[in-house]
Amino acid sequence: MKSKINIPPIPAVLLSIISVQCGAAIAKGLFPQIGAAATASLRIGLSAVILLIAFRPNLFKLNAKQWKYVILYGVCLGVMNMVFYMAIARIPIGLGVTLEFVGPLGLAIFGSKKPVDFLWVVLAATGIVLITPWTGTGLNLAGVLLALLAGVFWAGYIILGGRISKIMKGGDAVAIGMLFATIVILPFGIYGGGLSTLNPKLLGLGAALALLSSAIPFTLEMRALKQLPARTFSILMSLEPAMASLAALVFLQEYLTLKECFAVAFVVIASAGSSLTARHTKNN
Repeated sequence: MKSKINIPPIPAVLLSIISVQCGAAIAKGLFPQIGAAATASLRIGLSAVILLIAFRPNLFKLNAKQWKYVILYGVCLGVMNMVFYMAIARIPIGLGVTLEFVGPLGLAIFGSKKPVDFLWVVLAATGIVLITPWTGTGLNLAGVLLALLAGVFWAGYIILGGRISKIMKGGDAVAIGMLFATIVILPFGIYGGGLSTLNPKLLGLGAALALLSSAIPFTLEMRALKQLPARTFSILMSLEPAMASLAALVFLQEYLTLKECFAVAFVVIASAGSSLTARHTKNN
């Protein structure tokens, strides 16, 4: 049945970003109760259930190549989310997203020989330098390193996603990938003991987290991608670190210092700039 709600593509992307960052705020609110690993398990597990019901992929029709890539995709997806949650358990969400964004940003400009791309590298590097707790005080160094590691897995997720999109339907790939992501991270959630404390209230928050962080943004982004140029979509997605900082401020009262605000701004500009120049090159 076709939805009667027709959201224009640009508002759809912005709503997707807001949804994801509100989900991150809910997730961080669950950390004191069940821990980061259990929260990641709850989110990914419930998201897998929602997506498997929505897309109903036929597992018996997958060939060896599809199995290979969907398993790798799912493992990367699961580890990326768990490591990111472990990061934002230690540092503010806005800074965690900013550091994680270095992964796709580095992927976008990797191997480029254009002089202008050196500017984006410098800006992103400046942002990281401003965030990194060189003196050993302030931000948690482990949180910073975990956020950067999540960025590495995000880059891998993008590479694998691009490859798997050529051999499988997008909905099937995400649904099955979520299933394997659950298999990978669920043992960590169980081992940490957080899942044993679940009650109806926590399950309800977990369901909201799954919807806000996976089901809703996935639907909005797929709809927007059918109408928006890739350059416009990439530039809009570059707003994520800034939106993450705003959501953390509103929902968690996480305040950033002036230096940290500059760091977020540098990474946002670098990401938007690299998206703009990369796509501009392809169009000429």
